[in-house]
Amino acid sequence: MADFQVIVGDDDGATYSFEVDGQDANRFIGRSIGEAVDGDAVGLSGYEVEITGGSDRAGRPMHGDVSGSETTAILSTGGVGFEPTVDGERSRITVRGAEVSEETRQINAKIVTRGDDSVEELLGDEADGEDE
Repeated sequence: MADFQVIVGDDDGATYSFEVDGQDANRFIGRSIGEAVDGDAVGLSGYEVEITGGSDRAGRPMHGDVSGSETTAILSTGGVGFEPTVDGERSRITVRGAEVSEETRQINAKIVTRGDDSVEELLGDEADGEDE
């Protein structure tokens, strides 16, 4: 059974971390970067969150340009998983595809549709938002 840590970012820079497992985790399986998921999966009823990235259990980042959920080696000139230090530098890096699978451990998301209640009201005392 899948279990994820979902990090949800808000417009004001606050981030909220959620441990998701069971039926709620299944809402993410098979979804890709850029797809929206019902906020009920992370306790934000009435909200909708968009998957923006993530990583697997080994720390390999999900890459939006790689289809599927398997790992693959790509030649990168910069972006997710590689920051060049010299102009024109390229590097072969191993990344995971854009689709969420059982191997995914962290999912990054952002709020795209707001509900009637504020995030703080929905989360109550369990809110662990961190300003970045």
